[in-house]
Amino acid sequence: MTAEERRNLHAFQNYVTKILDPTYILSYMAPWLKEDELQYIQAEKTNKGAMEAASLFLKFLLELQEEGWFRAFLDALDHAGYSGLCEAIESWDFQKIEKLEEYRLLLRRLQPEFKTSIDPAHILPDMCECLINQEVEEIKQVCSNKGSMAGAEKMVECLLRSDKENWPKTLKLALEKDENKFSELWIVDKGSKDVETKDLEDEETTTSDIQIVYKEEPECQNLSQNSCPPSEVSHTYSPIKPRNYQLELTLPAKQGRNTIICAPTGCGKTFVSLLICEHHLQKFPQGQKGKVVFFAIQLPVYEQQKSVFSNYFERRGYKVSGISGATSEKVSVEQIVENSDIIILTPQILLNSLKNGTVPSLSVFTLMIFDECHNTSKHHPYNMIMFNYLDQKLGRSSDPLPQIIGLTASVGVGDAKSTTEAMEYICKLCASLDISVIATVKDNLEELEEIVYKPQKFFRKVELRTNDRFKHIISQLMRETESLAKSVFDELGTITLENLSEIQNRNYGTQKYEQWIVTVQKKCMVLQMADKDEESRICKALFLYTSHLRKLNDALIINEHARMKDALDYLKDFFTNVRSAGFDEIEQDLTRKFEEKLQELESISMDPSNENPKLKDLCFILQEEYHFNPDTRTILFVKTRALVDALKKWIEENSKLSFLKPGILTGRGKTNQNIGMTLPAQKCVLDAFRTTDDNKILIATSVADEGIDIAQCNLVILYEYVGNVIKMIQTRGRGRARGSKCFLLTSNADVIEKEKINMYKEKMMNESILKLQSWDEEVFKEKVLQIQIHEKFIRDNQGKAKPVLDKKNKKLLCRKCKAVACYTADIRVVEECHFTVLGDAFRERFVSKSHPRPKSFGCFEKKAKIFCARENCHHDWGIYVKYNTFEIPVIKIESFVVEDIATGQQTLYAKWRDFHFEKLPFDAAEMSK
Repeated sequence: MTAEERRNLHAFQNYVTKILDPTYILSYMAPWLKEDELQYIQAEKTNKGAMEAASLFLKFLLELQEEGWFRAFLDALDHAGYSGLCEAIESWDFQKIEKLEEYRLLLRRLQPEFKTSIDPAHILPDMCECLINQEVEEIKQVCSNKGSMAGAEKMVECLLRSDKENWPKTLKLALEKDENKFSELWIVDKGSKDVETKDLEDEETTTSDIQIVYKEEPECQNLSQNSCPPSEVSHTYSPIKPRNYQLELTLPAKQGRNTIICAPTGCGKTFVSLLICEHHLQKFPQGQKGKVVFFAIQLPVYEQQKSVFSNYFERRGYKVSGISGATSEKVSVEQIVENSDIIILTPQILLNSLKNGTVPSLSVFTLMIFDECHNTSKHHPYNMIMFNYLDQKLGRSSDPLPQIIGLTASVGVGDAKSTTEAMEYICKLCASLDISVIATVKDNLEELEEIVYKPQKFFRKVELRTNDRFKHIISQLMRETESLAKSVFDELGTITLENLSEIQNRNYGTQKYEQWIVTVQKKCMVLQMADKDEESRICKALFLYTSHLRKLNDALIINEHARMKDALDYLKDFFTNVRSAGFDEIEQDLTRKFEEKLQELESISMDPSNENPKLKDLCFILQEEYHFNPDTRTILFVKTRALVDALKKWIEENSKLSFLKPGILTGRGKTNQNIGMTLPAQKCVLDAFRTTDDNKILIATSVADEGIDIAQCNLVILYEYVGNVIKMIQTRGRGRARGSKCFLLTSNADVIEKEKINMYKEKMMNESILKLQSWDEEVFKEKVLQIQIHEKFIRDNQGKAKPVLDKKNKKLLCRKCKAVACYTADIRVVEECHFTVLGDAFRERFVSKSHPRPKSFGCFEKKAKIFCARENCHHDWGIYVKYNTFEIPVIKIESFVVEDIATGQQTLYAKWRDFHFEKLPFDAAEMSK
């Protein structure tokens, strides 16, 4: 080891001690350390923790004089899995590790909510690459021995030490995949970086802003028995004869017109799109080729449609490829688009590719098909893609535009209250997609109605419990917890978190109350106080109180819709987990308050007189329907997974209903350690429901309201389950058998009223479509064009007002140590997007190290990295470059805090564009002086 390497390791030891658990590498380092030193390190880890053990380990290392120990240390890090730390030490560049600090701070702050919200067993398989193998095993062991909360605490401890630069994003994706509400708090900035930090500092190409959506609404025909012939969705696609209504739906599209195909769920719209696509590809003359892109919003839909299109077209000699958020980083979008006839995409992939120029324009496609096209509004990726299309169209570009096809079961009517308003809403959707025709089945309606049966609808209003002692006790516990939280707010003095401490107009046991909790927690995330220890204490206390309030609120929701016993079991499991984890003073106090009421709650929950009236009515409906028809097949829709589990237990433990043997169908995440609804698991459940008598009822969340076609299902029950008119049409469409019934069971008259409004809106939508279809096509096209011109005018003028420039001189302070770096008066803009600093004073405030990946970009040549010169700081400030004949520093705003010289107010900026100071251009003549 050279003297410089020894000095560097000493200088950067703070990074090492924050990350390294030396006990994971002691076996590799045993030849270099004495036996008693190894024992001291182990004891230090046991008694004081990993950081103290790492400090002692480094002390022993730096005292070594033998040759070769430094290389052995790096090899040990690599073997143990510390790839990020090993890379940083080899290059003496800790930039990637330092960038993780903001996420470590956030995770420390969110720890109380993390441990109450997350079962590590659910997300651990997706997090393994971000953890040391030994850590993964330790987390599993803690979960097994002490429960999920203790396991979550262990996972936090391990993530805080992770040296993998992608762990924050990996955690975000794992949470979204598990559909965990904690993902609302775990905010990862996925926006692309400013050009100066991307083009100049990274060798890699720009990372796409990939939107991966995990949602409980896949229209997956591999989960379904389609009401079209089996060959339409099979994997072999033998030649079949389309139905007449399907051919009717294809007619406008085959004529080359931009078309929305609006037809009921289960009529075979995917097959219709295959017919249109096939006709489109065959119409091109010799020497020309079509290129089709099919968009699917959710990953499950993408996977299925890729399979459907591949099976249908590849045997016909066409090349079918697919790209989703899960695969885009492994493939070349440019090559796949160029070499394929049909490309299946999640829409964000194309949006990213248009932004970064990988796909130059939409003119490379000849046909674009939008599945679930009713989503084309606001900032949805569908609409953002169509902004590109419409800019090209209205800009009078000579490049050809692709034909547009939209598929939907319902175009919707938005907030329309009349047919006129509904027509306006539908026209706006058509304008967004540049549609000239809405295709519905008219000539072959009888044939369609033979295939898709509309079930009879019934409403059941049920009264709530007359005296709910359980709710009264839990509400009292919530009031006491709120009072404790309020006392913490009072400690803040002038810092009020925007009056969020005022708890009013929030009913316990509602979604609105949970939204308040999330709002408070988000404000806590950015709370700043001069005393950082006090800040940490207050934030932790608020997170603990609000996390407990969330669980109590959940229990009230379960109690309202299921049994008291299920709600109490939910809370008992929660407090058992609390005891097994950290169990600090606040948690001890809250647990004691709950346990003081436990005996009374147990007694109340076992009292038969407290049975939920809604369950009595649900029992009556099921008994009656199965009495008249023992072969009935039922889907029971509920709002949450907790209710799925509670109602499953209730049916199984009810002697009158246990013969139903309920199956469950939830989203792609896991509801507990034993149940994981992956796509294969969903398919397995549905196959059993269709083909055997084992499960006569399926209890489902919204995963089943789209794309599941079960011809045998003749009873749909919506248990406190209502959405908009689109969701109503989709859920009702689950019952396909002739004589089907659909019950809405609720204790809330407003829910029934909302569903009746949906039925009225459906009628209004159908009337509006008929009226629009009667218009002259040229008149309709002109209407669409005027909307497009108006919307483009609004788009083009939004946000165009230039911000007022602050011409006062400001200080830039190192974000880590707050040392003065430079003044805005000395900053100059190079090539419109890179920022340098003039003067020798700034050069004395940074130190430089050779760049580990020197590379040229345009007029720039990367030479070195620059860091804060203050001892024990070395915060990464940017790079040193050769620009034409000049050697200059290029700084990044996220490395600094901006301080107003007059007021002392400090502001953080993530992007230069957000910092509205007077940006003077770089002047070679000025630089020469």
